[in-house]
Amino acid sequence: MTGLLLRRIASLVLTLLAVSALIFLVMDVLPGDPAAIMLGTSATPETLEALRRELGLDQPLVLRYLSWLAGVATGDLGMSYTYGVPVAGLIAERLVVTLPLAFLAILLSVAIAIPLGVASAARRNSVVDTAVGFLSQMFIAVPGFWVGLLLVLVFSVSFGWVPSGGFPGWQAGVLPALGALVLPAIALALPQAGVLTRVTRSAVIEVMNEDFVRTARAKGLPRRKALWRHAVPNALVPVVTILGLQFTFLIAGAVLVENVFNLPGLGRLALQALSQRDIIVMQDVVLFFAALVIVMNFLVDLSYLALDPRLRGRT
Repeated sequence: MTGLLLRRIASLVLTLLAVSALIFLVMDVLPGDPAAIMLGTSATPETLEALRRELGLDQPLVLRYLSWLAGVATGDLGMSYTYGVPVAGLIAERLVVTLPLAFLAILLSVAIAIPLGVASAARRNSVVDTAVGFLSQMFIAVPGFWVGLLLVLVFSVSFGWVPSGGFPGWQAGVLPALGALVLPAIALALPQAGVLTRVTRSAVIEVMNEDFVRTARAKGLPRRKALWRHAVPNALVPVVTILGLQFTFLIAGAVLVENVFNLPGLGRLALQALSQRDIIVMQDVVLFFAALVIVMNFLVDLSYLALDPRLRGRT
């Protein structure tokens, strides 16, 4: 296990280095000069050149990359060109919105998908199975931002139960803050719940057809107990895989939903940095998203070994 863990960590580090190099190269070839955007069209060439030197944009590409990488390794993500504050602080401020939103959305997704997927698998080819299949396909097909707009019209405009947008901050209290996140969390959760429902159904059906489940049923174990005691726990490996991928998607893919609900999250920060050509913020946010995906995949791999010890000898 120690050797396996070391190999996985080494692979993780190498992947992060390769991704960071790719991100830096892509950001460097994007059109537009950050110094010109900051100073405007009336800036003189001398002023532009001075600002470029101050920002380090006049240095060779390799030196700029190594300088940025060294800063990231030490926790110094640089200064935002637009806001004039450390990027680490900007990301931390937005994470207190995006992370709770993603956690709430994943909890809603699991609460919806697991019961529906298990019920569909337990009643295969029945009316329940057909209805669950229709619901899951509808969840997958409907875009999250459209669901968000519909939720605002119904629950905010028509009924006035929850705010239509904005975030009061956690200092205003847990309930008001969660109330501002409920609708966007539902909008993010429904498409993911559709995918997770289909995965859960397929995994449970596959396990129910295994020999050990049929043996337990032949010995007199009731179908319900065989389902929950044997099939569902052993079907968790593919479900955990999807959950890990969904969590990273919910954080990185919340750009549209955060803008629909006017939430000051990380996705909205990335969109603002893109429109303002704030390269350093874009680099750090995209690297954060990429690192989150890579680390989450690493944790999912470890969870495989915890859920199914048989995999340890095959890795």
